[in-house]
Amino acid sequence: MTKFTQELVNGLTQGGLYALVALGYSMVYGVLKLLNFAHGDLYMVGAFVGYFVLQWFGGPAALTVPVPIVIFVMFLLAGGGVGALGVAIERFAYRPLRDAPRIAPLITALGVSFLLENTMLLLFGASYRDYNTSSFISFSTGIHIGALNIDIVRIMVIVLSVLLMIGLQLLVNRTQLGRQMRAVAADREAAEMLGINVDRTISATFFLGSALAGIAGVMAGLVFNQIYTLMGFIIGLKAFTAAVVGGIGSIPGAMLGGFLIGIAEAFITGYVSSTYTNLIVFGILIAFMILRPSGLLGRVQLQKV
Repeated sequence: MTKFTQELVNGLTQGGLYALVALGYSMVYGVLKLLNFAHGDLYMVGAFVGYFVLQWFGGPAALTVPVPIVIFVMFLLAGGGVGALGVAIERFAYRPLRDAPRIAPLITALGVSFLLENTMLLLFGASYRDYNTSSFISFSTGIHIGALNIDIVRIMVIVLSVLLMIGLQLLVNRTQLGRQMRAVAADREAAEMLGINVDRTISATFFLGSALAGIAGVMAGLVFNQIYTLMGFIIGLKAFTAAVVGGIGSIPGAMLGGFLIGIAEAFITGYVSSTYTNLIVFGILIAFMILRPSGLLGRVQLQKV
């Protein structure tokens, strides 16, 4: 039972990261019908922003300010900086192709992904960076019952992920911006005729989705310590899998899909072998694409004729 609980916590931790990145996929797809394959690399950029904030405050072992302030600034700058980067990508890479055939922005998204990866590689090299979280956050704090160990960092990641997802859901359902986003997703031309600033709404969507990916990158650095320039590729694919499983375009679906994929991955690693993790996860993606392309909570898209 202890092993089951430990793997469940591991799955919820990883699933929270997948869900935050998957939310960006779903939001952008819901508004623009665009699969932004550069989204995983925004997660990577966020992880590097968090790392450099740590160095700015003296390094993990010699922080010059209290730890809560450091963590808050890491999340703030990663979320804000990566959110602004997402807006810039939308403005200069995707907006000119908004009315182009669907294949054009898809290819552009792949190009932006390679651009981000190689730019970071040229700027910072291929070396792994280490957050050394244990140097400034004690892993002895948390829940420790027998062989069950849930450190404070994993608790923080799970709780903060859930709070961010709930906050996004409330924003989309109960604010004017959320209503505008839903209107643009339903019919962009009709929303524009109703006086909604479509460009600003789409930019806000990119900012929110990118900010969540940046915050998830900092969380990944805190939990798993090591970061590197190509770390966004595989999590981008798994977050896309989570979005498809939950129902791409659905915010609750992205949350559900992220946690399901994270938990499945943890139990496969714990009870079978890590060798088969990617095989089974991407097998789930193929199965959903064939058997239920709308996902668990998604709706079948009606084709206009």
